[in-house]
Amino acid sequence: MSSKGSVPRGTLPFVISLMGSAALAVLTFGEAVHARASAEARAELRGNRQQGEPLVAPDQGPRCSVIVLGFANRGTRPNAVNRWRARITARTALRMVSTGATVSVICCGGAVRGIRAEADLLAEALRGTGWRGDIQCDRESVSTWENIANARKLLDDPAMIALCSNGLHAAKARAYLRRQDPRLGGRLVPADDYRFGEMMLFKPIFAAVGLWKLAAIGGVSRGTQSSGV
Repeated sequence: MSSKGSVPRGTLPFVISLMGSAALAVLTFGEAVHARASAEARAELRGNRQQGEPLVAPDQGPRCSVIVLGFANRGTRPNAVNRWRARITARTALRMVSTGATVSVICCGGAVRGIRAEADLLAEALRGTGWRGDIQCDRESVSTWENIANARKLLDDPAMIALCSNGLHAAKARAYLRRQDPRLGGRLVPADDYRFGEMMLFKPIFAAVGLWKLAAIGGVSRGTQSSGV
């Protein structure tokens, strides 16, 4: 029997088990939300490529613009989140190339938190993945809304457009593109943004923030800037 005032026997293992279960629940939440966002994007954008095919010249492959959205980066090297987005971009671009598309990548983001533009950091990380294709940079934008507005200026009338970030941020960016240019919104195709276990510790944070911001953008009017993760 435990002495008076002591912790009951078995309390520590119970607390450890409880904390482990809570951590597992948080990680599962992050994975589930991102997996659902990816599945919803595929369902939402099904058929857009077929709509874009008439834009393709008979002797050419379709043109695809892959737009990657920058994340706040204080240092002079790409941080973990920007490297994650670069990996998403690389595998999306390579998948499109494998279908015969001509792919151009647009990296977006100004020097919001650091001395180097997020676009340049993304381009560096993208080259680090092995991508050797075309890269253009928007070094001016300071919000997701501006990412989309400035990237549009660099588009060369592509048949397909993929927006690369975590799944929920990409969903917000797609909503912004549709508001800014519904015609281009009809050319959106899904990015390869979800891999089980990738950036697992970050996913719950981005899931919570992303769900909140997706709920909020219903009140964002056309033409209004909105800062975003």
